[in-house]
Amino acid sequence: MPATMNVSLTDPLRRFVEEEVREGGFASTSDYVRELIRERQRRKAEESLRAMIASGLGSGPAEPVSEAFFAQQRERLKP
Repeated sequence: MPATMNVSLTDPLRRFVEEEVREGGFASTSDYVRELIRERQRRKAEESLRAMIASGLGSGPAEPVSEAFFAQQRERLKP
């Protein structure tokens, strides 16, 4: 069951949201807000991925890794 969250908006913001709902084909203001939240989640995930890629690129040249290394890591991570 979805949780309820009440948000207070100024009149100009309320009108803007209502306009976005109408123009964007959203069924309700809740659908609009959920889409905004999902979009922000996607942007944060992309930012995180970009940061990890930059970190990897900045960590130096890649080194070959053997199958034995992966087998050892799998053993280490077993419960």
